[in-house]
Amino acid sequence: MMRFLGAIPLVCRLFVALLPMSGCLPAAELATVQVGGADFRVEVVQREDERRRGLMYRQTLPADQGMLFIQPPGRAEFWMKNTLIPLDLLYFDIDGTLLEIVPAVPPCRVRNCPIYPSASAAVRYILEIKGGEAARRRIAVGAALRLDR
Repeated sequence: MMRFLGAIPLVCRLFVALLPMSGCLPAAELATVQVGGADFRVEVVQREDERRRGLMYRQTLPADQGMLFIQPPGRAEFWMKNTLIPLDLLYFDIDGTLLEIVPAVPPCRVRNCPIYPSASAAVRYILEIKGGEAARRRIAVGAALRLDR
């Protein structure tokens, strides 16, 4: 995308640059996931720099959107540094089975934020959705994750 920016009007480039902070997820990286009958449009994150940034600085997150982290199988640890909205953390194993839900993790704007580790050492996928959505949509441990790219 960077090669074509010269042909895009400045106002459009500013919009694209500010999009991650707007609460809307960039369309180019969206996929659909289904968990326990609930559908979400998610930004799929695989690179380390993307994992570190996560949903930092996003002011809103629609109830049907989120972020899916894909990592090598192992323990997962998340914190909410510079995250402005409460999030549900859903930890899945290598087969996409939901292992645990950490509900409504609060934002953190202080230096030493709490860490939210997975109980399992076999986590492959982590889904972040708007705080309270897992309960509202009745998503429960044991639900299957299905990713459609």
